[in-house]
Amino acid sequence: MKVGFIGLGNVGGKLAGSLLRNGFDTTVRDLDKSVAQPFLDQGAHWADSPREMAEMCDLVITCLPSPKACAAVMEGQDGILDGMSKGKIWAEMSTTDVEEVKRLAKLVEAKGGSAIECPVSGGCHRAATGNISIFAGCDRPTFERMLPLLTTLGRRVLHTGELGSASMLKVMTNYLATANLITVCEAMATMKAAGMDMATTYEAIAISSGTSFVAETEGQVILNGSRDISFTMDLVSKDIGLFQEIAERHNVPLEMSPLMVDIFKDGEKRYGPRELSPNIMKRLEDAMGFDVLAEGFPPEMLDDEPEVAGYEVVPRGR
Repeated sequence: MKVGFIGLGNVGGKLAGSLLRNGFDTTVRDLDKSVAQPFLDQGAHWADSPREMAEMCDLVITCLPSPKACAAVMEGQDGILDGMSKGKIWAEMSTTDVEEVKRLAKLVEAKGGSAIECPVSGGCHRAATGNISIFAGCDRPTFERMLPLLTTLGRRVLHTGELGSASMLKVMTNYLATANLITVCEAMATMKAAGMDMATTYEAIAISSGTSFVAETEGQVILNGSRDISFTMDLVSKDIGLFQEIAERHNVPLEMSPLMVDIFKDGEKRYGPRELSPNIMKRLEDAMGFDVLAEGFPPEMLDDEPEVAGYEVVPRGR
């Protein structure tokens, strides 16, 4: 299978790297060709347009920062749809809007192609090693065609159902991660104000019922001070905003979600939309007049688990 990959950012670059590392015939594209150069140096091909990539490849993957960016790549002049034909697959690995991915999928299908949404979850450090989790929304035959590639890109692959289901679950998990981030910041800042040692505070969280994936990863880069989790405030706002839209669409009267949206919008206003998302802690640090830091924590998270073959996760009772 010849694979095309558009969008070599924090997550996309690591996923494209996994394809190359595992021997896939890979063509890449990014608005900034210099970002693609390391992949070209490793043997990847370059496409001068999304259309050219779609014509060259059996599968085209998009991993882009917003639904608007994806629509431009799909529908713009010399876009993916212009090169789409029977038997080809479009895979959307961005975190995107449910209705938008369905709309674009219909355009792909009208060209004779198939569509799958397969957003990832688990942190950039796991995307780098092929150990990230993947949600896949599509019909079962398309999922079966994609499974060998998905189990290369990720360790745990969940077929979530029809197209649109994966995007909903992905923004739901990002909503939960954001809730964890906000509460970890509040917990650490409160313990700091109360005079607790921050390294001890971290360990208390990690070994207790209060722990979470976010506490054990983002908690470390918060205490280091780098705050580098390869994710920014504007992306958090996009994701939790998409979750809030789903709730509003289904008349669910959420209470925490609107508050979280307001917190991150305030963070963007104070520190800029491209500020690293764990620096939402700065709102508390600025208010209290101290930094929440500790010695002995890493500046970034690295995955120390070996890269192993992935597998399909089957929901309980199936």
